[in-house]
Amino acid sequence: MKYIFLRGLFFVLITSCTEQKKKQEIKETTIQAFEPTIKSLQNYECPEWFRDAKLGIYMHWGAYSVAEQGEWYARKLYMEDKKEYKYHLENYGHPSEFGYKDFIPMWKAENFNPDKLVGLFKKAGAKYFTPCAVHHDNFDLWNSKHQKWNAVNMGPKKDIVGMWREATLKQGLRFGVTTHVSRSYSWMNTANFSDTKGPKKGVPYDGAQGLGQGLYPPKHDDTYNRAPYNPPKEWRDLWKKRMIDLIDNYHPDLLYFDCAVPFRGDDKGNTGMEVISHLYNHSIKQHNGKQEAVMNIKERPWQGLYADGMATLDFERGKASGILPDPWQTDDSIGPWGYRKGADYMTADAVIDKFIDIVSKNGNMLLNVPIKADGTLDEETTQVLEGMGRWMDVNGEAIYGSRPWYRFGEGRTNQIPHHIINSPYKSTDIRFTTNNGFLYAIVLDWPGNGEEVLIENITLMNTRIEAVESVTMLGRDEKIEWNQHPDGLKITMPNSNTGEFAYTFKIKFQKNI
Repeated sequence: MKYIFLRGLFFVLITSCTEQKKKQEIKETTIQAFEPTIKSLQNYECPEWFRDAKLGIYMHWGAYSVAEQGEWYARKLYMEDKKEYKYHLENYGHPSEFGYKDFIPMWKAENFNPDKLVGLFKKAGAKYFTPCAVHHDNFDLWNSKHQKWNAVNMGPKKDIVGMWREATLKQGLRFGVTTHVSRSYSWMNTANFSDTKGPKKGVPYDGAQGLGQGLYPPKHDDTYNRAPYNPPKEWRDLWKKRMIDLIDNYHPDLLYFDCAVPFRGDDKGNTGMEVISHLYNHSIKQHNGKQEAVMNIKERPWQGLYADGMATLDFERGKASGILPDPWQTDDSIGPWGYRKGADYMTADAVIDKFIDIVSKNGNMLLNVPIKADGTLDEETTQVLEGMGRWMDVNGEAIYGSRPWYRFGEGRTNQIPHHIINSPYKSTDIRFTTNNGFLYAIVLDWPGNGEEVLIENITLMNTRIEAVESVTMLGRDEKIEWNQHPDGLKITMPNSNTGEFAYTFKIKFQKNI
């Protein structure tokens, strides 16, 4: 009898192991490698880590930071009608004598401390960090195999991307990179011309003199600032090699092109889609068969190919007007993208209110903070990040891992200007999120001590909800007075304001949402 039992147990174990092996084999065979076609890339699904993370930090940094005139300085210093051209003449000389390439030896990054900086980003509430790996200036910030103009060979002589990655992973954050180099072929072509008027008329700029070859493209007719539609095959192939080099050696969990899928043309192949499919397939290999990479592109047909579902949609300094069914992202900045001396910054209040609005609509915010050439942040930037961190410490349960309600909120303020300093949101503007069966109603301004807030959608006439069972306020221990009135949920604010920026009510219904 004992033998029969053991034999049966052995048979069960063998059967169980065989079934598990078959399931694993089925799982492995059902992992479809992505191909560089729209149909194949539309099998993409946004990873859950991104949906849960909500907040990332972004950073533009390069040789352009030396001039402290923003990230477009590399292009505009060669354009006679731009203020940057005039600034360059006054501070550095004529572009025929001192061009963009000459800023590279001046960029030392001498005070760069990635551990300290990423620690601050984590304290601010970020769950991922996505620095710029190469901007339109065509200068790679990693140990690039296919571009001699890189930060390891010259300038800082540091593997900036590698150092960022190490510090990011050490802090437990997800690491990504943004790449803007698809525009460089036309964007940096301004270095290949000369003044059309004045005392230096006809004197070739440094690029036109044959200097900086490889940093500046070969001279051609297109100087438009968007991604070129019809660049030569050599340029597209080089772009692809550099992107794959970046993916294979730095393993980003997020990649961003700052455009749609670049280089569309019926006779030009699918260069951009080849890079995206490589990213997805690389992620599958890196994560034991699970596709964990996020690809961000913009719906900008004038900057390349776009089709829904191939990647996660990004709005630059904009946002969705309502809840989108798929996760999306806003990339925004507290000021200019690249460091500009004396620039005005958004307040922490404005950043938080924008962020809450985005999250309520199923989005993430990728927030850019300007960094100085030496690798440090100014005091104002640090204060904004610290203010964000204080708010997230109190209200994070309404944000991280949350999902939208059936509506994003109430109030009149929805679309707001791209560049703001102070928040336009009022106490009548309320945003909703859900998490673990609770509804979170976030009031975007303090209405006044002891004042009443009315949430119109939380009424018993609303068949989407049950009766309210309890209302608490995050960060406050005292009892909150409330009444589920036929007009909506009436909440009396506490008699003192001890919070900052926005105020979250945690609402429990008799049945979970």
